[in-house]
Amino acid sequence: MGEEKYIRRCIQLAKNGHSHTSPNPMVGAVIVCDDKIIGEGYHAKCGGPHAEVNAINSVKDQSLLKRSTIYVSLEPCSHYGKTPPCADLIISKEIPRVIVGCQDPFKEVAGRGIKRIRDAGREVIVGILEDECASLIKPFITFNTLRRPYITLKWAESSDGYIDLYRNSGSPAILSTDLTAMLVHKKRAESNAIMVGTQTARLDNPLLTVRDWHGANPMRVVIDRTLSLNNSLHIFNNGIPTLVFTAKYRFKENRTEYITIDFSANILPQILTALYTRKVQSLFVEGGSILLQSFINEGLWDEIYIEKSTKSLKSGVKSPQIKDKKSHSVEKHFGVNIYHYANEEDQ
Repeated sequence: MGEEKYIRRCIQLAKNGHSHTSPNPMVGAVIVCDDKIIGEGYHAKCGGPHAEVNAINSVKDQSLLKRSTIYVSLEPCSHYGKTPPCADLIISKEIPRVIVGCQDPFKEVAGRGIKRIRDAGREVIVGILEDECASLIKPFITFNTLRRPYITLKWAESSDGYIDLYRNSGSPAILSTDLTAMLVHKKRAESNAIMVGTQTARLDNPLLTVRDWHGANPMRVVIDRTLSLNNSLHIFNNGIPTLVFTAKYRFKENRTEYITIDFSANILPQILTALYTRKVQSLFVEGGSILLQSFINEGLWDEIYIEKSTKSLKSGVKSPQIKDKKSHSVEKHFGVNIYHYANEEDQ
């Protein structure tokens, strides 16, 4: 139970890096000596010191490290990236005992950090609160094991199951409240990229920013097969990188990159491969019903959030349908029910 307690603290610390560590995972570390925490740290920002480094540096009396235990939510790295290997630091500080939440799925680590520490004669225990530690870094794991971004779908639907009025009206139905819209912006801030289809970009002219939440604006992704979208639309301004998937060829303009794909074949795998090669680890899809349904039909999703409005539209565009009636939970935010689905097939 004591080991679980300290790993839980690692998880708690790791969450302080939310939205700032990508493409690195969130990691927390705790150093314990004589049943007392003497050091803590977490990975605060990509390119910055890792959790283990911050925890070790926080210990005032470094001589205590030689009889301490370091707890880490994720396996210490063993390779040189933007920072030196944490496994080597732990060895050099002569920390005799290491407790690891879960093994790193990244191919440059994948057990090597654990092996290196063990080969140096230190005790290493792996798998304490493994599921909780893995859940903390789901996008990182999906990216490294499935070689695609972690995909979250989101839409708001009326009480009678419509996502919008008729799309040629040019006047989208407002089904979210100001407060639930803020939660959507939070999800955007937690994602590397946000995606919409041609119709949504043209008719709704969305900004796709995180203006109602603190954080970096995600890269914008749009499908525009014939390059029919006007350059004056919001998705092409504000200095935010935009990827346009099209059947035509066009040179990059400012921060907009055009990627030619084959529309006679399934376009989603092509799009996800392009995003993977650009190190997009998480994708938030807010498109219309057709785009959302295409992800569902292909089984290419990890989480779905459905905001259930109390408004009735009586007609219009039907909301996407989730196959197999998967189990879900219901979260209540600001008096609004939000249905949360997890794709257990990918777990």
